[in-house]
Amino acid sequence: MADEETQQWWFNHKTGDVEYGPQSLGSDRDGPYATEADARRAPEIARERARAWAADEEE
Repeated sequence: MADEETQQWWFNHKTGDVEYGPQSLGSDRDGPYATEADARRAPEIARERARAWAADEEE
């Protein structure tokens, strides 16, 4: 598990930086993501998921 975690991408929502492998506190980052591009889109992905969850709750 540890090796798998270090080979993935994370988005640090406190700094706005993308990290390869966990470099910051877990509470400051989102992920893991398979690619750097996905990690860069983390805020957008979170908004999309939040909209989808809200829509599901309305049904």
